Amino acid sequence: MTYVLRPDEVREKYGPMFCKGFYTIVDEEAGVAQIIEKCVGQGPMEWDAVNRRRTKGVITNVRLMSGMIVMDTEIGEKEISFGPVQIDTGGQGIKALKVEGDEVRTTWYGIAGASVGIGACIAQCPDVIRTEYPDDFKIGGAHRAHVDIITPKYVRVVIGVDDTDTKEKGASWVTSLRLGTQCPIGRFIEHRIIQLNPKAPNKTTNCCSTAVSFAVKEEEVPALIEFATEFVRKESYSDDTVITVFKGLRIPEPLREFGWSCKTVLYKPEDAIRIAEENGVQIISVTGMKGVIGAVAAIGCFDIGEAAAGIPEDFA
Repeated sequence: MTYVLRPDEVREKYGPMFCKGFYTIVDEEAGVAQIIEKCVGQGPMEWDAVNRRRTKGVITNVRLMSGMIVMDTEIGEKEISFGPVQIDTGGQGIKALKVEGDEVRTTWYGIAGASVGIGACIAQCPDVIRTEYPDDFKIGGAHRAHVDIITPKYVRVVIGVDDTDTKEKGASWVTSLRLGTQCPIGRFIEHRIIQLNPKAPNKTTNCCSTAVSFAVKEEEVPALIEFATEFVRKESYSDDTVITVFKGLRIPEPLREFGWSCKTVLYKPEDAIRIAEENGVQIISVTGMKGVIGAVAAIGCFDIGEAAAGIPEDFA
């Protein structure tokens, strides 16, 4: 038997805790998901990251980024292992992640203090729909506990932007960051500045494009694209502005290779258009089309981390 608590009921029962954001993003076609948790403190983030890596389960990777724990997972169920530490060190992990209509169910296990994190902290985040507890749930101490946390199903949308500025006015990275922070649709997740080939003849100053990502409900994707297009149109100083749109958690390898090669190779617009068409990238001419190379490359480089901001010799 189980009992169910809403976030406000969890907060009332256990007192205010520290989780400030909790999003589950799925890519059902690829069979993968991503869980993003925002926390107010570095300490619990580091502890959670180490312990979730140890227990494995459906988790394939954990990293800390800009006040967030980002977990890559599989969709499905796998046994977890707290390892030899058990109660002496504690532990926390995800045994299952399942898509149920427009909701996502994650099954969490925790030992000792980790049970507080799953039963009281994450469970009271306003992004959670509800948490299901077994009747014998006990928090803290040496108890091994589990809960099911149910959240809305989100998909990831990455929006690339290029050529919004002139030599006198504007900066594309500013435009995209404003888009991320001011967009009322979905949840703004990441912002990237992508350094492109500094020898490109048609550039303003640094030859950079930029991109932002959102966690959004499937039915809200068209509204997000419409908002982004009009926002960038109003912010642009250029007659050559392009935005690109990609939905999913896995950037196709040909697209990633194109993005990286744009740091050293000078392509033609038709090369970028072909790569986009072959790899599920939507191209939108906002005020023109000269920005298409950078906007497509921004999608390709979005998941390569710090390398997006440099050129190959920076990482040799």
